[in-house]
Amino acid sequence: MNIRESAENYLETILILQERKGSVRSIDIANELNFSKPSVSVAMKNLRENGYIQVDDSGIITLTDAGFEIADRMYERHRTISEYFMLLGVKPEIAVKDACRIEHIISDESFQAIKAQHDRLAEKQ
Repeated sequence: MNIRESAENYLETILILQERKGSVRSIDIANELNFSKPSVSVAMKNLRENGYIQVDDSGIITLTDAGFEIADRMYERHRTISEYFMLLGVKPEIAVKDACRIEHIISDESFQAIKAQHDRLAEKQ
């Protein structure tokens, strides 16, 4: 399951918007990411063709099992790394920005180590 960082960001955004709004359309993604509608449309076409999303006749986008797996993994990494950095004293806006970059390239082994340390620190709070 090796996909591009941009696709991971789109899938993660779809998951976040589904949790927040219940249903997601391309315009919601464009607004959330501040991207043009045509750019989002091309990305959704690629994600659909690769089996990561489904789009119904009314334009509602849902994640397939494969898409959800990637989105959920990225979102967990994003939340955990952001929170960990904040526990270390990093300003929230910097922690979130850095986590957004790191979540795509960090190995599973390193992420699991950060997650374990995050959980230990969070328990002490």
